[in-house]
Amino acid sequence: MDATEQKTRDEYGQLEQKLMDSSLFGTPEYVKAAKRQTELKPLMELYDERKQVQDDLKTLEDPEMAELAAGERPGLEARLSEVQEKLKVALVPKDPNDGKNVIIEIRAGAGGDESTLFGAELFRAYSRFAESKGWKVEIDNESPSDVGGYKEIVFEIRGDGVYGEMKYESGVHRVQRVPATESQGRVHTSTITVAVLPEAEETELEINENDLRIDVFRSGGHGGQSVNTTDSAVRITHLPTGTVVTCQDEKSQLKNKQKAMGVLRSRLLAQKLEAEQRENREARLAQIGTGDRSEKIRTYNFPQDRITDHRIGRTQHGLPQFMAGEIGSMIEALKAEDLKRALETAGL
Repeated sequence: MDATEQKTRDEYGQLEQKLMDSSLFGTPEYVKAAKRQTELKPLMELYDERKQVQDDLKTLEDPEMAELAAGERPGLEARLSEVQEKLKVALVPKDPNDGKNVIIEIRAGAGGDESTLFGAELFRAYSRFAESKGWKVEIDNESPSDVGGYKEIVFEIRGDGVYGEMKYESGVHRVQRVPATESQGRVHTSTITVAVLPEAEETELEINENDLRIDVFRSGGHGGQSVNTTDSAVRITHLPTGTVVTCQDEKSQLKNKQKAMGVLRSRLLAQKLEAEQRENREARLAQIGTGDRSEKIRTYNFPQDRITDHRIGRTQHGLPQFMAGEIGSMIEALKAEDLKRALETAGL
């Protein structure tokens, strides 16, 4: 048994003892211990499986088992190799935010109206992908353009492991196509920026109420007459950082304030994480999901029916399907490359 396995088994045993302490039931400490035990359980199962296979192989070393060994050994050795590979993956440090819900912000960039239209199309693609995964999408704030696109849209996606899938979408998305208003048939290039923020819990980031300026105003969104005739929209400014969050999609001022605080908390957490990543860039296991909003990550070339992700050099075709929400294969490719780099960095 190596030191890593021994350490894991010791921690797991301590967690089991803690979870049997009835005085801790329902406390934050109990919840934390239960969560950690759940995280360690798959690793423990792999260690147990490896030990079982190793024991079976050792049994076959008995001279009396020679005939049986000839038939059994190849299969057991293959199984041991498979378990070892799974252990490598399991031992890579996980992003603690991977299981969280997300707040996604899409903003139009270069390209005027065409940029806002593509922002709306990407929002629909993400919404359909979320629907296929059984996740829930909820709009926090939207700023429509005159042509039916979005100058900006902020929305939440809630479900299991959302950030672990969607974090790769952060960055600059470039679209190349002939706009509907282009009479000469020339291809135009437009950009939008996407920010994917892990939802921050209240305990993760303390915000001083004295650092906030809260303004209320009449909504101009799509909430209906009752929204537009009351001061239900909320704008929160975090004075130390100048971060401004607006929420106007709910009819209730209180709900809009709660949503705006959630977005603000997530933005501030993202700023904190980005600062830490910049300081520790060399030691980071993964470079793909950095969330750098200035990085051009992907190009959508409509005339050539081509999507290219520049981070991993992957090109695939089928843009209509991609924009209809079939983005899973690209995300899986990004996750695979992320894992490969993480294994190399960890020396596993």
